Amino acid sequence: MKPLKLISHSPEQTQDMGKHLGKLVQAGDVLCLTGSLGSGKTCLTQGIAWGLGIKEYAFSPSFVIVREYQGRLPLYHIDFYRLEQLDEIVDLGLEEYFYGNGICVIEWAEKGMEVLPEEKLVIRLDYIAETERSFSMEAEGERYQKLIEELSLKLKRREAWSWL
Repeated sequence: MKPLKLISHSPEQTQDMGKHLGKLVQAGDVLCLTGSLGSGKTCLTQGIAWGLGIKEYAFSPSFVIVREYQGRLPLYHIDFYRLEQLDEIVDLGLEEYFYGNGICVIEWAEKGMEVLPEEKLVIRLDYIAETERSFSMEAEGERYQKLIEELSLKLKRREAWSWL
């Protein structure tokens, strides 16, 4: 499956992409965000929340591991940043979130890929410059390939994106 690769030129553009993604997600979707500190993971999640109709501002859940927001579908914003070992992630018992009726957005997902659902959307964010970030979205499963295709169609209608 071919990944979707593009560049965001501002935090607002990253949020806008997230908003489009939030309008497309379905119950049970798992979005895995990877990338270094400051690469835009929380910014993207804020947009996803807005796309789900959530009025609250989504903050990083680094100190609480999981934040829950209510919108069109529940958003479970999960952060593995402070977790050091895979056993810590397993002990959290997150399966009810992964296989529930909401959307899971997992920051620092690379720390727990081994225990995450087999089918998921992996979004790699990389810092390019002060306001520019690159995105690489890889579908792991047919549902997520369709999601990437739908998102790509929406973003191609907007001229501000740079495609890789």
